[in-house]
Amino acid sequence: MAALMEPAFLNGFYATSNPSPSFGFRRTPLKRRSRPTVIFQFHPPPNPISTSRSCSSESTSPPPLPAEDDGRRSSASETNAPAERSRDSRKAVRVAWEKLVRWSRSWRSKAKTDVLERTNKVVVLGGGSFGTAMAAHIASRKAQMEVHMLVRDPIVCRSINDDHCNHKYFPDHKLPKNVVATTDAQTALLKADYCLHAVPVQFSSAFLEGIASYVDPALPFISLSKGLELNTLRMMSQIIPQALRNPRQPFIALSGPSFALELMNKLPTAMVVATKDKKLANAAQQLLASSYLRINTSSDVTGVEIAGALKNVLAIAAGIVDGMHLGNNSMAALVAQGCSEIRWLATKMGAKPTTITGLSGTGDIMLTCFVNLSRNRTVGVRLGSGEKLEDILGSMNQVAEGVSTAGAVIALAQKYNVKMPVLTAVARIIDNELTPKKAVYELMNLPQVEEV
Repeated sequence: MAALMEPAFLNGFYATSNPSPSFGFRRTPLKRRSRPTVIFQFHPPPNPISTSRSCSSESTSPPPLPAEDDGRRSSASETNAPAERSRDSRKAVRVAWEKLVRWSRSWRSKAKTDVLERTNKVVVLGGGSFGTAMAAHIASRKAQMEVHMLVRDPIVCRSINDDHCNHKYFPDHKLPKNVVATTDAQTALLKADYCLHAVPVQFSSAFLEGIASYVDPALPFISLSKGLELNTLRMMSQIIPQALRNPRQPFIALSGPSFALELMNKLPTAMVVATKDKKLANAAQQLLASSYLRINTSSDVTGVEIAGALKNVLAIAAGIVDGMHLGNNSMAALVAQGCSEIRWLATKMGAKPTTITGLSGTGDIMLTCFVNLSRNRTVGVRLGSGEKLEDILGSMNQVAEGVSTAGAVIALAQKYNVKMPVLTAVARIIDNELTPKKAVYELMNLPQVEEV
């Protein structure tokens, strides 16, 4: 059988010798086999990307199929991926925490303690619950320090000195032995290094005017009192220097979420001291900070004071909602609206918005509005339950500053042209010009507006 001639494109795939002048190769026909069959061998063309390999020497074979266990290994790897990501996430958290702890230790190692070392005497004006708690706290900071409490009740004075206990407010708590009480202002203020003012706002001006002659002009006053003077709309930063007839009297405002009982129990607490004098702020921080009391510093005196005053009024509103059993939705809506009203007025008065969202603002608001230990909230609960304000106040042994502050807040709102519907409603309820039920109706029917 005559040999078949392959197409020209197959010529290069046969063994060749003596190149042909026309095509460069001589064709070699296949030999006849036992059977009359012609065998064609076809090889794919060379890889067009790789030109270095001879087209007749090697053939390109497809990659081998993956083994069965490779599939299982891939599946196991995919299964373990979430666990590996979880381990990486935990490691990142651990590293971040370790960095924070190292930074904290480094900072503490450089912290100054000279203020506490130099302080020999602190006077606390007022024998109420918070004044007593702060007296106990400072006395525990240094056993050699004298802490004098100036009180007006002789019974309280004797119980502190004889029993180391303020039976009126903390009958189950012992005071440090370096806390002493007196009713004599001159004795209390003599050679004092710091003064903590814990007299209620409405009585502060007359009280300070009576002791002004015993006050050292350089004595720093740390105000624990929160509120606004009803007739003058003054804050403590204005009352103290004016009552002492010394416009340069060093002043610090102390505020933040802090119940006296929890301070007495040494539970973790955070507060803020505010003053224009940075050195004075750092000194107060050194004096007050401890392992269970954090003290931040601020230069925004107005913001810290106005937030501390207005939160008491808002707490009465929150108590009214609870006393009327209006539910959690209404409580959240009311407190959110109240926070906005406080921010509107505070910023108009020159406060920083960040102060209102800090410890002295949002922090103190949450504590006072939502916890039953709050005096102002308790007043609101009883008002919402239908009790008369006179009966409520007559049965209390502590001052609820929000009651007297409410009217001053509305006067400030008018002065700065700020609409404050929630806090205004509280003032009208306290003045017995509006019932809680009617107030809720009016507030719910206010125009629907854009949130600001």
